Amino acid sequence: MRILIDTQIFLWLFGQSNRISSNVRNLLTSPNNTIYFSAVSSWEIAIKYGNGKLKLPDSPEIFIPNRLKRANFFWLEITHEHTLAVAHLPLIHKDPFDRLLIAQANIENLTLLSTDGVFSSYSVKLIDANKH
Repeated sequence: MRILIDTQIFLWLFGQSNRISSNVRNLLTSPNNTIYFSAVSSWEIAIKYGNGKLKLPDSPEIFIPNRLKRANFFWLEITHEHTLAVAHLPLIHKDPFDRLLIAQANIENLTLLSTDGVFSSYSVKLIDANKH
């Protein structure tokens, strides 16, 4: 399975791993799955780190690449196609980062792994990490 993890899952995995169920951990470590981390999540982390709302053991430019390499996750860049697809999403979720993750998952045919219950209101392949 090709899985796009949301920002919260990534941060929990590398900071509060006790918040992630063993089922989700198995999904993230299975050699049968390819895990993607979006540049939109890097952007969100950088903003929150920069304004003091997020503490990390290293700066984002060290923390993120280090953890992605350690976990063998793949980068997912943001394209114009991704950003333009946001215009066609219903205005259910107001968070621009999350809306872009949904658009990316749809365009790239990825399954989105998230704890955000609002995602289930969209037409997107989803694994609810709260129930898995």
